[in-house]
Amino acid sequence: MTDPAIRVLLADDQPLVRAGLRMFLSAQSDIEVVGEAADGREAVDAVEQCRPDVVLMDVRMPNLDGVEATRLITAARDAPRVLVLTTFDLDEIVYDALRAGASGFLLKDASEERLTTAIRVVAEGGSLFAPSVTRRLIEEFARRPQQPVHDLGRLTHRENEVLRLLAGGHSNTEMAATLFVSENTVKTHVARIMTKLGLRDRVQAVVLAYEAGVVRPQDGPG
Repeated sequence: MTDPAIRVLLADDQPLVRAGLRMFLSAQSDIEVVGEAADGREAVDAVEQCRPDVVLMDVRMPNLDGVEATRLITAARDAPRVLVLTTFDLDEIVYDALRAGASGFLLKDASEERLTTAIRVVAEGGSLFAPSVTRRLIEEFARRPQQPVHDLGRLTHRENEVLRLLAGGHSNTEMAATLFVSENTVKTHVARIMTKLGLRDRVQAVVLAYEAGVVRPQDGPG
């Protein structure tokens, strides 16, 4: 039995962009476009109706922008993953989208292969960012003052080590090799970190780690 197709919702205020994305994604055997939205408000409503696994979210849309729509969508129970797809990477959009709960951030000039890879990665619970977006994100953290996050005191020494490596862009395999433990042990530590800090996914863990000064921008990925 084959796995069910990844259900995707397209949210973009440009009909031609949505049509192009639908045409390309519909040709993928493991992806199904289940709905479209022309603004953020429509996207929020469409999520309830279509129950997608992944929302491809534009940022600058009328009525409700993509960042606020992402915030509303990811706050719901059993929320889909949100992959932000935009032409903008030069301001706080990246940071705000991640804070809102986005699991990935790609520019609209990304290759078709990279887009489908990103959809599959975030659908499986991972995160993916364009290289230029990663650089912008790190630069943004470098400019911001560190914020005290008292919940970090709930983590054990080993959990703090895992959080630091996680925020540095290391995979489970790399963390296991660094800490001389099994990948299953790393997964257990990551799960406990998420539970203790009330985090939804690894993206939120990275944001918190930078804000708290657990890692410095120069320690980050890329």
